[in-house]
Amino acid sequence: MNHAHDPFTPGRRFVLRVPVFALGLCMLFVSATRASDPGSYFGIRVVDDRTGRGVPLVELETVNHLRWMTDSGGWAAIDEPGLMGQTVFFFVRSHGYEFPKDGFGFDGVRLQLVAGQRATVKIKRLNVAERLYRVTGEGIYRDSVLLGESAPLAEPLGSGMVAGQDSTFAELYQGKIFWFWGDTSRMSYPLGHFWMAAATSQLPGQGGLDPGLGVNLRYFTDKDGFSRPVARLGVEKGMIWADGFVVLPDATGRERLACHYAHMESLSKMLGHGLAVFNDEKAEFERLKTLDLNDSRLFPGQGHPIRHRDGEVDYIYFGEVFPTVRVQADWEHYVDPAAYEAFTCLDEKAAPSEPVLRRDSEGRVRYDWRRNARPIDAATEQKLIAAGRLPAEQARFLPADADTGKPVLMHRGTVRYNAHRQRWIMIAGQLGGTSMLGEIWYAEAAEPTGPWRHAQKIVTHDRYSFYNPAHHPFFDQDGGRRIYFEGTYTQTFSGNPVATPRYDYNQVMYRLDLAEPRLEAVRK
Repeated sequence: MNHAHDPFTPGRRFVLRVPVFALGLCMLFVSATRASDPGSYFGIRVVDDRTGRGVPLVELETVNHLRWMTDSGGWAAIDEPGLMGQTVFFFVRSHGYEFPKDGFGFDGVRLQLVAGQRATVKIKRLNVAERLYRVTGEGIYRDSVLLGESAPLAEPLGSGMVAGQDSTFAELYQGKIFWFWGDTSRMSYPLGHFWMAAATSQLPGQGGLDPGLGVNLRYFTDKDGFSRPVARLGVEKGMIWADGFVVLPDATGRERLACHYAHMESLSKMLGHGLAVFNDEKAEFERLKTLDLNDSRLFPGQGHPIRHRDGEVDYIYFGEVFPTVRVQADWEHYVDPAAYEAFTCLDEKAAPSEPVLRRDSEGRVRYDWRRNARPIDAATEQKLIAAGRLPAEQARFLPADADTGKPVLMHRGTVRYNAHRQRWIMIAGQLGGTSMLGEIWYAEAAEPTGPWRHAQKIVTHDRYSFYNPAHHPFFDQDGGRRIYFEGTYTQTFSGNPVATPRYDYNQVMYRLDLAEPRLEAVRK
């Protein structure tokens, strides 16, 4: 938190000569001018000691518990009247980074606070991945702006009047990147909207920023300028959550953007679901097909789909992390629940409560694609291994920690093909760890269905959630060597009593260098 102050105190003669309303305007003007004067602030920039790049989301705390959080440029603007001109100790803390401790065990730095001056503080990155910037929300480059430092965004203080956004999806459509988020909060009231928000941005090299710098988002907004719903779908009560965004030519050959939607009463109760298609003229989704909640057949959705050719057939694969549902990549099959296939080793004739494994002639567990079946998942594999019914080495979706050998149960994430590695790579969150949903892992496999054998932790968050990570392949650089992924940074589910100002419930971008030596253990 920052505590700005207004030193302007008009004299009695001035007050007597100026009408009250004009005096108020003058005070507002002077206060605004004072607040925007870079010379009134002491600037602290926290940088990665390896790259020299500013590190966002670093907490600076004084002995009397005043706290500042670095912005996306790594800057913190200090203008605290009781501290200026003094030597002040700041504790320096950040998820996945560390600052050296002094002889008494304090991890911080002493700085002389002088208005208009700057200091650079180097911090060591423990994370394999590099934290880059906040994508959504208010005040993304707030401190940089206050200090007069450069900021790459067209709207460095945030766009769409968004306070926070949950879970990002991105799809290339009509030559642009279309971005979608779930529940979206606003500054004007504790409740925002719950029917999917959207924005577009240009591709890098085609009018868009280098992904190492940021993303210029152009929101679909209402008349007040706030991010508006794009998937209301006529719902009066409850929430609409959409996922599984795909681009396909429809029956007429026209390229369409479609998705699966769920009408939710609460986090766990679904009232209905179906398919929706984007109306380009209205810039909103419309119902395409309603699906029966009691129909046990498979359906699209489940996270971030991928395209993959199996034999002579092009498919779309779906999965919350690992792709275990697929359908032929054409409109006719996409809208037909009977056309979907499950990747499984379970005998569809057995009851879900008493799963039976299918085996080949040599007794090994047999995984394959089948219609009218239920897909296997990592949690089920884990239970079967614990029961002694599935050998751990035959599991497909339960990779082991490359450092400890312990299995890692993934929650949600993405699987993408990577040209640099010439393998499928996974970026996913762990269910459990130092934070319930705060640990992010990397793994590789020869096929999207695995087997996924080893995983390496690449990002950690101490008692804070960072869920639903998404790797954006359209941002890949150096032939896929450098990849970009983001996730939702939130206090929710973490058990942490304190929410991080501005960052909480927003998207934070990371970059991973696949040539990093610490990833070698995954490839063995």
